[in-house]
Amino acid sequence: MDLIAAVAEESDLPKTKATEVVDAVFAAIEGALKKQEEVRLIGFGTFVTAKRKATTGHNPRTGEEIKIPASNSVRFKPGKTLKDAVN
Repeated sequence: MDLIAAVAEESDLPKTKATEVVDAVFAAIEGALKKQEEVRLIGFGTFVTAKRKATTGHNPRTGEEIKIPASNSVRFKPGKTLKDAVN
């Protein structure tokens, strides 16, 4: 599915304007997550950042022990409306 085309059609906007709108939404979500803020889209779901601790792993080819550094990841928890729509 082409998200831009779907937004343009649903909102009766030209594709260039729909592109600006979708890009603005994604930029707002990205900006909030960079600040470690939670992003709630009521009925759709919630984006949050999660910290992963540094761990030790093994190289599957050599079996050598390797250090996996700490990192941040993004988690998404779907909202009830989205869950109900998919089921």
